[in-house]
Amino acid sequence: MNDTKQAPQSPAWSDADLRANPHEAADKAARVEAMFSSIAKRYDLNNRVHSMWRDQAWRREAAKLAAIKPTDDVLDMACGTGDLSEILAAKRPRTVLGMDFTRAMLDVARHKASRITRKPGQIVPEYHWGDAMDIELPDQSMDVVTIAFGLRNVSDPAIAVGEFARVLRPGGRLIVLEFSTPRNALIRWFNSAYTKHIMPCTATLLSGDRSGAYRYLPKSVSTFADPATLASMVSSAGLAVTKQLPQSLGICTITLATR
Repeated sequence: MNDTKQAPQSPAWSDADLRANPHEAADKAARVEAMFSSIAKRYDLNNRVHSMWRDQAWRREAAKLAAIKPTDDVLDMACGTGDLSEILAAKRPRTVLGMDFTRAMLDVARHKASRITRKPGQIVPEYHWGDAMDIELPDQSMDVVTIAFGLRNVSDPAIAVGEFARVLRPGGRLIVLEFSTPRNALIRWFNSAYTKHIMPCTATLLSGDRSGAYRYLPKSVSTFADPATLASMVSSAGLAVTKQLPQSLGICTITLATR
């Protein structure tokens, strides 16, 4: 009998890692995958509690802007546990494909999908592993591409946006929902205090996380592209940015672009 104890796994993001810009980490993809694998089972609960139940409202607004039609094929990239994928499916497009880089998150998405009672004719999203920087889909094969709170976790967001543009058909829509920094000074101060000091503690306790995920979150937001820079990135990929809509006083922003 082998009773050798395994050494505890190192966190995906240590305090030392997060003193630097996490987006510049050479092994960012592996760290992000390890982080999301660690928190997958409590991911939805933490999202609801720490957004004060606003995260689903933000996703519903993003899905509304997608202007889904019955003939649309939809890709929800970085779909996570499938929250946005299911909201999109309820709008009755032709297909919804959820892709994510973390298999543990996809396992949760598939389990949730199997437990949902659907109306007659309502489609079930398909969930597959996928890399936002190398999407295994043909050119011009999708009418809508969405990504919610995932673009900042990609190793090279500009490459991912280029891939989104590649798979979109003419007239197709890209919807990016991402955290942002509120413009109002008081809201900005409160949001910063909450995300940097309160949320990391309570979310870590609620999830039992040891990966550093909820210390990574505020750092990844503060060091990621602001909405104007994101719009420039999307435009550089050949898409036309038509709207940028702040949500909940600027805590997050929805960017809509068309091909």
